[in-house]
Amino acid sequence: MRVRRGWALGALGLALAGCGVQPTGPVEAGGPAGGLTRGMRLYFASDGGLRAVPLLDREITSLNAAVKLLAQGPPPAERRDGLTSLLQELGGYTVTGAGTRVTVRLEHSYPADGRGQATGQLVCTLARAQSVLEPAVRAEDVRVTLRPAGEPAMGPYRCADFLAG
Repeated sequence: MRVRRGWALGALGLALAGCGVQPTGPVEAGGPAGGLTRGMRLYFASDGGLRAVPLLDREITSLNAAVKLLAQGPPPAERRDGLTSLLQELGGYTVTGAGTRVTVRLEHSYPADGRGQATGQLVCTLARAQSVLEPAVRAEDVRVTLRPAGEPAMGPYRCADFLAG
């Protein structure tokens, strides 16, 4: 009995001693993870560029619904933090998507600069929405084309075209 107890204590001691790996301090492993995260986000303008705001309380059921939410502007807390919407009223529009392609058909001319933050808000929000609606699609792979009435098509744009980096 005494021998068994001795063996048990010895085995316990070895188990507590670990495998010989010594603790270390922080290890440098490069920069933070990049790329777009999952889940629906709306993109708004700030002095530092576009910022994503998670959409926690609503489910996106269509690309048109995502544009409607974007047009409402940022929530009050984000407004206090300096976020705003530069996207002017689009008038009538229809948004369609298939795979990595999204097209915004406008009934009027496009009211913003094709390379500004307003367009970035629209492109990034739609890229995110497309990846939420079609989970096999990565937001960074989505290309958004704007087709204003009576004007040449704009794009295709990727969200990365508008993110400060």
